[in-house]
Amino acid sequence: MVVVLGFFSFRVLPGDPAINMTRGRRVSAEEVERLRAEMGLDDPLPLQFLSYLGDLFRGDLGVSYVYRREVTELIAERLAPTLLLTGTAALISVVLGLWLGQKSAWRRGSLFDKTQTGLALVFWSVPTFWLGLILLLVFAGGLGWFPTGGMVTPGTDPTGLARVLDVAHHLVLPVLTMVAVVYAQYLMVMRASVLEEMTSDYLTTARAKGLREDLVRTRHAVPNALLPTVTLIFLTIGGLVGGAVTVETVFSWPGLGYLTFQGLSAPDLPLLQGTFVVFSSIVIVMNFVAELVYRVLDPRLKAS
Repeated sequence: MVVVLGFFSFRVLPGDPAINMTRGRRVSAEEVERLRAEMGLDDPLPLQFLSYLGDLFRGDLGVSYVYRREVTELIAERLAPTLLLTGTAALISVVLGLWLGQKSAWRRGSLFDKTQTGLALVFWSVPTFWLGLILLLVFAGGLGWFPTGGMVTPGTDPTGLARVLDVAHHLVLPVLTMVAVVYAQYLMVMRASVLEEMTSDYLTTARAKGLREDLVRTRHAVPNALLPTVTLIFLTIGGLVGGAVTVETVFSWPGLGYLTFQGLSAPDLPLLQGTFVVFSSIVIVMNFVAELVYRVLDPRLKAS
């Protein structure tokens, strides 16, 4: 389904790639037809699909119309920046969301709980691209605390620690944008899970044994409340990579998301098909990992 949708969905995009590749220059109809033949666009659609399937099974994602390079090479170059961005955002979101979620549930009805759930609902409702633009406008354009885009400062070639610090400086706003939206999901789900566990008999038994409230929460309630949250974590991590398109575009982060956005302008069909397959594969793999981890955390599933 991923392969079929990835191929036919991009064929309905407006614009002729052959004409767009001329970049507004006046060219003859013969020149346009020659470009279409080079791209394989003059073949019937079923034949194009069969050709695409054959190349895909050989690990060949085609040649980009815009970059005139192998799509696999382009994806390999841009994969590391995307993993750095989404990996950092996912790690911070998981730690922050789970910690605040279980704290809020344990203090249900308190000012801390009301404040955290209110902020989480607000951030959960905010469009990612809009929040990114606001942060960019305030902290990069207005205050000048952070760069407006890119991964490293233009015109410089830092190495060692200087490069790490430069990349980290560029990473702050994109990561903050993704964390603000994603951590809220973990917080709300973790809070609901802990609230459900708080009515369980085993917590009453743990208290009867003389355990402190902190130990009852961390040793008994939280481990069991983590079970329904695990699936969400892995699903969101997979979705973060695909959702990086908007964030990377806003901050001109040189990853797969920004590459996909650039491919939409042509439209660069081989490039779009390649990134779509990669994004979808990551989501599928994360689903599979979630199933395995869930079985490890919950022994009851092993017996069934």
